[in-house]
Amino acid sequence: MSFVEDTNSMYLLAHQWRLFTETASASFSSSPCETDESSSDTCRDDFSVLHLKLAAIAAILIFGIVGVSIPLAGRKRRLLRTDGPGFVLAKALAAGVILATGFVHMLHDAQSALTNVCLPAVPWRKFPFAGFVAMLAALATLVADFAFTQFYENKHRAETNGVKADAAALAADRSASLIISVAPGPEEGEAINEEREPLVPVHSHGGDQVSTHVRHVVVSQILELGIVSHSVIIGLSLGVSRSPCTIKPLIAALAFHQFFEGFALGGCISQAQFTNLKSSLMASFFAITTPAGIAIGTGIATFYNALSPRALVIEGLLDSVSAGILIYMALVDLIAADFLGGKIGSSLRLQIASYVALFTGALSMSSLAIWA
Repeated sequence: MSFVEDTNSMYLLAHQWRLFTETASASFSSSPCETDESSSDTCRDDFSVLHLKLAAIAAILIFGIVGVSIPLAGRKRRLLRTDGPGFVLAKALAAGVILATGFVHMLHDAQSALTNVCLPAVPWRKFPFAGFVAMLAALATLVADFAFTQFYENKHRAETNGVKADAAALAADRSASLIISVAPGPEEGEAINEEREPLVPVHSHGGDQVSTHVRHVVVSQILELGIVSHSVIIGLSLGVSRSPCTIKPLIAALAFHQFFEGFALGGCISQAQFTNLKSSLMASFFAITTPAGIAIGTGIATFYNALSPRALVIEGLLDSVSAGILIYMALVDLIAADFLGGKIGSSLRLQIASYVALFTGALSMSSLAIWA
């Protein structure tokens, strides 16, 4: 009996391994799907598509540059300063746009890709991989958020302690020089002691300011990571498309989306108080990501099959990761930090206007899902 049982167990393991390898092979196959809808696409014009893609690159690049540049250029202008009401309202609108991008666009696209009929039913339609991966991405973002915050706080604390030690050593040297150069009498001792007291370094205040600055640094970098990751995906999706009917509505939707995402990112970069060089590099990297994705997609459109199982799995997983990052950043670092952290001020009018802006951004970006 034991020999038979062992044989059956080995047979079952071999059978399960064969099923796993077949599923993996089918899931990552680059061969065209038999239900490829491109064969029945009546709105296909390669000549018009190329002009539309060039127009998309120009429009999205311009809107992205303008959106990310406004907060950076307005650092010292009263209307656009990061502590002004205009910036608060625009940032609330942008936060709504980013939240809707994660929930309505990226998560939906991930679900559609990972449950496509071109993929094997097991495991892709037996488990909600899109939501699961998005959840893992959000939790991973939380861990990265915490780790980076601790890293920058420790780094700043070490630098501050080094400055204080240098100041203390300088004060001690000056005090010693003063004692050597002047031999105080009984009546002069008190005067010299009074002069020496200001030379002792005083513990600086501003711990809350340091923590706030560190948070701005971390938020700006993680937000750029989330935005850039999904910008590449949507750029590639537009670039590989060969249908003018698909591209035309995407141009307006992506330009709107790029402008407000750029504004939110530019505001975070401005609040982080980076150097002009680093701010310019971060802004430029954001602005060129989607146009670069469109250009790459255009180059590979002739041999790239968006409905191949491999493309669907990769696109679905990347969309899920992007959705998780954007949802976390929008809810935790943009909306909760500003609305629950008291950053929108005590003015009831500004608070109401901020909520209106938040809902307007979310609903506007959500409504674009009708066309794109």
